[in-house]
Amino acid sequence: MQVIPTRTHGIIDYIVGIILIIAPYLLGFADGTAAQWVPMILGATTIVYSLLTNYELGAVRILPMPVHLGLDGLSGLLLAASPWLFGFADRVFWPHLIIGLFEIVASISTRREPDTLTGTTARAR
Repeated sequence: MQVIPTRTHGIIDYIVGIILIIAPYLLGFADGTAAQWVPMILGATTIVYSLLTNYELGAVRILPMPVHLGLDGLSGLLLAASPWLFGFADRVFWPHLIIGLFEIVASISTRREPDTLTGTTARAR
């Protein structure tokens, strides 16, 4: 069920990207290991491909929304699995798992087409 408008998804993208970058410092796992770097790299990557997405909050608008959502889903999967893939689940895993699952749900729940790219009128449903 695709209930999240692309504009709302865009806001979520930038917020999640920032949260992923600062979470290791806020939550005390900025230790120079994969526990720190995986979310930081995925957060920065999310911001970059969001800027390149063809939706209301994209700056360059070259990446189709379905591709963006696929990247979100893959990013969420990698983030959620990273504590076990990279061997730090014994120290920290909840932030990675929760945010990763949130990204997966958001990618599945977002509309595939923007309502509008001009910001003036929404497409009739």
